[in-house]
Amino acid sequence: MATTMLRSLLTLLLHILLFSHFQDTVSSTTITFLNKCGHPVWPGIQPGSGKPILARGGFKLSQNKAYSLKLPHLWSGRFWGRHGCSFDASGHGRCATGDCGGSLFCNGMGGTPPATLAEITLGQEQDFYDVSLVDGYNIAMSITPFKGSGKCSYAGCVSDLNLMCPVGLQVRAKGSGRVVACKSACFAFNSPRYCCTGSFGNPQTCKPTAYSRIFKAACPKAYSYAYDDPTSISTCTGGNYLVTFCPQHHR
Repeated sequence: MATTMLRSLLTLLLHILLFSHFQDTVSSTTITFLNKCGHPVWPGIQPGSGKPILARGGFKLSQNKAYSLKLPHLWSGRFWGRHGCSFDASGHGRCATGDCGGSLFCNGMGGTPPATLAEITLGQEQDFYDVSLVDGYNIAMSITPFKGSGKCSYAGCVSDLNLMCPVGLQVRAKGSGRVVACKSACFAFNSPRYCCTGSFGNPQTCKPTAYSRIFKAACPKAYSYAYDDPTSISTCTGGNYLVTFCPQHHR
């Protein structure tokens, strides 16, 4: 009797393990980072609250190289590209843009604005993703879904906003003086009107500004300010995702 019960229990545990593995296999989402820039990029990864840190939060991606990660079930977080970085053997150093505390491995830290962001939230029914300029711009960036169902539209900012950045928003490199990033109006002026805070903290009162319109005109498929939802957020079901840095050749 005891032996029979033990066998039944073991069989049940085996089925649970197999089912769990099957669930993980079904729900696993792959995200691939591709660097099409003419220079190395150091992707940063910041998980949403309570979500695990992936790839220690950052790594180096050489020109024309790709790197793939499996995203855990229902994971959420953001990605960005750092450039002009220099790190020693222990991973300490700094980046010209998007720096995360002077470390190669961001370990859950976000990037210092201005930085172009790609954001994703995996859901039970569908995933939500976007490219955002709300924290400013440093590198052209896109998200392209594949093997999914639903609208699964392309999201991104292909234009080089550094070339058209208003003077008051420009970040210039030390030495060369070249514009290497473009601040958001919120980061530059810290005004409720630009930051959608205080009395401007809702979509009825926080409207596009002259600065956000420049971003939107250049990058119609990216968030230009906090309440720019209708034309900026994308959805897909069961897809995998390609995050491309400098996707200028996208059509």
